Amino acid sequence: MRVHDWTGRQVDWSLVVRAGAAAVAAVVAFAGCSSVMPGALDGGADGDAGAGSASRTGAGPGVTADSVKVVFVGVDLKATASVTGFKTADAGDPARQVKALETWVNANGGIAGRKLVAVYRNYEAADDSPAAEERLCNQITQDDKAFAVVLTGQFQSNARPCYASRRTLVLDATLVANDQTTFTRLAPYLWSASYPDYDEFVRAFLGSLEQQGYFTGAAKAGVVAADTPTNRSAYERLAVPQLQRLNVTPTVAWIDTTDLGTLNAGLNQAAVDFRAKGVERVFFLGGARMASFFLTVAAAQSFTARYALSSFDNPSFLVNNPATIPREGLRGAVGIGFNPSQDVPDSAYPFPGTDAERACLDIFAAAGQTFATRENARVAFPYCDAALLLRAGARNLGADLNAAAWAQDARALGTRFRPATGFAGLLGPGRFSAANGYRALAYDGGCGCFAYQGEEVPFAAR
Repeated sequence: MRVHDWTGRQVDWSLVVRAGAAAVAAVVAFAGCSSVMPGALDGGADGDAGAGSASRTGAGPGVTADSVKVVFVGVDLKATASVTGFKTADAGDPARQVKALETWVNANGGIAGRKLVAVYRNYEAADDSPAAEERLCNQITQDDKAFAVVLTGQFQSNARPCYASRRTLVLDATLVANDQTTFTRLAPYLWSASYPDYDEFVRAFLGSLEQQGYFTGAAKAGVVAADTPTNRSAYERLAVPQLQRLNVTPTVAWIDTTDLGTLNAGLNQAAVDFRAKGVERVFFLGGARMASFFLTVAAAQSFTARYALSSFDNPSFLVNNPATIPREGLRGAVGIGFNPSQDVPDSAYPFPGTDAERACLDIFAAAGQTFATRENARVAFPYCDAALLLRAGARNLGADLNAAAWAQDARALGTRFRPATGFAGLLGPGRFSAANGYRALAYDGGCGCFAYQGEEVPFAAR
């Protein structure tokens, strides 16, 4: 079957349709549960986790006179990867990476003068469910009695409130849509050392698309969004007013990500609706699960568009798997990137590229952990960011090592903390995310990859 792409060229989508029919379930399982695939599910929850009464005095859970226990969660992808056959760069040995961080932290003053006891917990992605994540939360908060947990690949809405209700500090290393409302509701327990606040991201994403001329000449835009409170709020408060100002009429497809059936039905219907309405621009709110799957099922519906993507959509995954997502479908795609390890190849952004990257690489190298490419370090870098932010925020704390006291001192770091996972850093009043830099992103047909455009831009003014 041949259809026309957004440039008017003919594209043979039969390969996409065949691959999509065979791999839909695998795509969903892989993209929805992986710690190295940005998520599409809400990072918050309805209701109050009871976190607002946190005291700044006394020791938190997992804290003794001479030690602090921190659990690092890693996601086991063997079961899902064996089904998909997708290409993804080796992320190394996360348990050894965690041990390397423990060794370095303890050789450099520990956490508030205490020894860091770092525990690595493996989580099977194929078994992900609200019940499984509650069991993990119980293990970490009740059995391990951890002061803090570094989360990767936890996408269910009950996960973060569970830790907050147990007074356990969460350093979120998962690309999920945590907005200011979610951070505030779970304060002072929920933080991100590596990724931006979702409100700041959406503003920057749409602003950059306008600057790149993405909406020029377009009267309509399709929005593919996971049906979560965070995405609905971001769409109504931020996306709709911006599109109205540009005289662009949006058509939003709210996707129920509960299971394969609802996801498949929602995305197929979105493609049908977009085609019927003559939509030529499509962007995503919610993560890699949406983009990778939609580009496949849209082809089966004879629908093509010019896409807008971000780090939440894992551009590297899209270009690394042409059998499932033909690169022709990415022609003209633009967006923003704040996570180089999943945005662009090293040829497009030299590795290492920042002092923060070099500092983390040195820590790992001292323990015999090295990475051939930046993508190989896509899990190690967020782990490093979390460990270093935890250490930096606790530097001036003594007996009162608890989440509320740590939060106050972490905010005082200002621009002194810079994540290895991204670009600039910024902490301060009301901020729970340390990431504060992004770059415009565009698909380059010459290299068959995405590449950064222009200079780094801050998410928020300093």
